Amino acid sequence: MAEETIFSKIIRREIPAEILYQDDLVTAFRDISPRAPTHILIIPNTVIPTVDDVKSADEAALGRMVTVAAKLAKEAGIDEDGYRLIMNCKEHGGQEVYHIHMHLLGGRPLGPMLAH
Repeated sequence: MAEETIFSKIIRREIPAEILYQDDLVTAFRDISPRAPTHILIIPNTVIPTVDDVKSADEAALGRMVTVAAKLAKEAGIDEDGYRLIMNCKEHGGQEVYHIHMHLLGGRPLGPMLAH
């Protein structure tokens, strides 16, 4: 079993978060340090430490993460102008919490993906 994370506690509502969506596979909530006007984290309800740890059994949850991102983007009114979905993997990828998560960012022009 994967290690407990802060996200596990958010899923179980043991620590406060502004949860925008939750079902049997995924949970979505506002990032506490937003990098854009809309910054939502979408996570699987089971701990998968990194993208490298994803198994075929996780495909439903990962697919749900994308469909929930599209739903929340529409609800936030950022679907027309566009938004960005980011998943970081490990240290060089910028991963801070070892429970995979997708960042949904939008509400302003986000610029290039990486600095040159």
